[in-house]
Amino acid sequence: MGSIEYSPLFETRRARGRVLYRPFAISLFVAICFIWLYRFSHIIGTKYENGKWAWLGMLAADLWFGFYWLLTQAFRWNPVFRETFKNRLSQRYEKKLPRVDIFVCTADPEIEPAMMVINTVLSVMAYDYPSEKMSVYLSDDAGSEITFYALLEASNFAKHWVPFSKRFRVEPTSPAAYFKTIVSSGYPINSTQTQELVAIKKLYDEMEKRIENATKVGEVPKEARLKNKGFSEWDSYISRRDHDSILQILLHRKNPNNSKDVDGCELPALIYLAREKRPQYFHNFKAGAMNSLLRVSSNISNGKIILNVDCDMYSNNPQSVRDALCFFMDEEQGHEIAYVQFPQNFENVTKNDLYGSSLISIAEVDFPGLDGCGGPLYIGSGCFHKRDSLCGMKFSDQYRNDWNGEEDDHFKEASLEELEEQSKALASCSYEENTLWGKEMGLKYGCPVEDVITGLSIQRQGWKSVYYNPPRKAFLGLAPTTLPQTLVQHKRWSEGDLQILLSKYSPAWHGFRRISLGLQMGYCVYCLWAPNCLATLYYSIMPSLYLLRGVPLFPEISSPWFIPFAYVIIGETTYSLLEFFFCGGTFKGWWNDLRIWLYKRTSSYLFACIDTILKLFGISNSTFVITAKVTEEDASKRYEKEMMEFGASSPMLTILATLAVLNLFCFLSVLKDAVFPRESGVGVYESMVLQVLLCGFLVLINLPIYQGLFLRRDNGRLPSSVAVKSIVLALAAFISFSFA
Repeated sequence: MGSIEYSPLFETRRARGRVLYRPFAISLFVAICFIWLYRFSHIIGTKYENGKWAWLGMLAADLWFGFYWLLTQAFRWNPVFRETFKNRLSQRYEKKLPRVDIFVCTADPEIEPAMMVINTVLSVMAYDYPSEKMSVYLSDDAGSEITFYALLEASNFAKHWVPFSKRFRVEPTSPAAYFKTIVSSGYPINSTQTQELVAIKKLYDEMEKRIENATKVGEVPKEARLKNKGFSEWDSYISRRDHDSILQILLHRKNPNNSKDVDGCELPALIYLAREKRPQYFHNFKAGAMNSLLRVSSNISNGKIILNVDCDMYSNNPQSVRDALCFFMDEEQGHEIAYVQFPQNFENVTKNDLYGSSLISIAEVDFPGLDGCGGPLYIGSGCFHKRDSLCGMKFSDQYRNDWNGEEDDHFKEASLEELEEQSKALASCSYEENTLWGKEMGLKYGCPVEDVITGLSIQRQGWKSVYYNPPRKAFLGLAPTTLPQTLVQHKRWSEGDLQILLSKYSPAWHGFRRISLGLQMGYCVYCLWAPNCLATLYYSIMPSLYLLRGVPLFPEISSPWFIPFAYVIIGETTYSLLEFFFCGGTFKGWWNDLRIWLYKRTSSYLFACIDTILKLFGISNSTFVITAKVTEEDASKRYEKEMMEFGASSPMLTILATLAVLNLFCFLSVLKDAVFPRESGVGVYESMVLQVLLCGFLVLINLPIYQGLFLRRDNGRLPSSVAVKSIVLALAAFISFSFA
């Protein structure tokens, strides 16, 4: 019995293949050092005098790529994988499970439709966990009356959906996602389940129709307004940036007449919150919303565990809460763990992942590697926290959670109305003045990616974090379905990460001697995303242009110096492909991922750098951009066919098209000279094999852009304005280098 009682609740396994990878990585680094040596040793004395400045640029680019590659080894040196034992958790703690507060955040009803939001809410309400120990909070940062109406409708539908989900072990627990799987896979064989499914699907369709009608007219039905006093909260509403705190407890055990499902069982508490907004107060985006939720929830439910999930990431695995608790409640290691981060996965990714949206290398390689260094980053969604660590408590060896003790039921004597009024004050604009909120408590302020600096600060205080990627994905969301959406998303991420690097929260000094060196390196990999644009742009432009002048920037194929270049190119490409296959990708998916790697480095990262520099000089202010979650029907069809969607004109698309056309001009010039060699140029291209191959690679990977420029006639093609500008710019660069 003793061995069973004290057996761990989770297991950690080291990745296989580490013994093989490490010698390979060392050999690659040796080859990189030889490349550096070649660059340094050939600065002076090159036979092409007009190529010296280009050579210095290549030296800088190669130094950067080598340094950045070295940082990425933190991910691959010691990755770990976790496995949980939920049966052991149930045997030991089923009657002592802690309360869990679930935060769902939304910010814009136009970009994040109400039906999507409530499907996420309903999915987490149906977790395989005691309902009386769950409280679900929806933070509506737009203060939308339509969103509140949708949540009110969802609270009634939950009385049918939650018992149905638990009775038949429904997966996924999002109604929309579940009904979609039924359409594709067929109705259950169980006749009782089929009858109930038909009935509940009818209820869902009726609810959806009411919500969508209200959304179309932009007004809540009068009958609903008369039935629920909560709508009176909007009587003083001015705009989404100017309104009082709005807090409504829709389901709660203090109201037994409205807290039970159709089977008579208690439902999770359900609370709507729109924190106070005033024009004269800076609202700190999602971090401010989360901190308001932390305070309000401490007054209503005060769960020891907090799950925060974005409104577009519904629960796909009813066991996720129990998985997370296996880490927190482990007797030997659980007291050290501050948060458990699940990966972000997406249901709408195409077979070959056209836009690299699945972030497969991050989910399957980077984060297990960070876990082996002390813990993954906190990425703002799909993360379970201990309330203590999220609210600023520092770790100590004496810290222990008392899972045996029942949480205090605050304000037992207070009515729901009193509880609402007491909690509203905690979500006011002025509450945080002269406090440690946003500094030492809650999510940190001062950066668009507040989640990352919050996770770093938690780890800096001695806590550990855990990455868990279960066989059945815990959360599923919607990935961008157009190239501009993808580029904007990566610009936002890389810009925020670069701001971290330049702030007081930089892992280079904020984490120095507080977290492991490997973890510091891992953070720096993301913080240095944006500066990658400089070296990548240089490699995308200069080698091709210097082909026109016959100036080699790489060693000849007969030179011994060619060997390290060939080894790094072949070795890294082969390893990247094998790693992608190991993660479950396809060859075409790897090629698409490589293309997006190039596109984001030459556009998203460039504009992230420019905007960050402008903000440093006070020229522009931070803005939080939400990626659109809805796409027009024609674009969706093209996405399913894996046709790249360009759409409206933008500076980022102009840069991508200009680079593509420039490399096409250079490559065609090479082919022309190969077929009709100039007298002075006979044999010159044989000494520039790597340059020709690089230019050819850039042409090949840009085929979708050429199609969008010259061949396609649908609405997803590159706009004619982009085509004209890119051709003119590329032609100007081509002519100036050809005849200079």
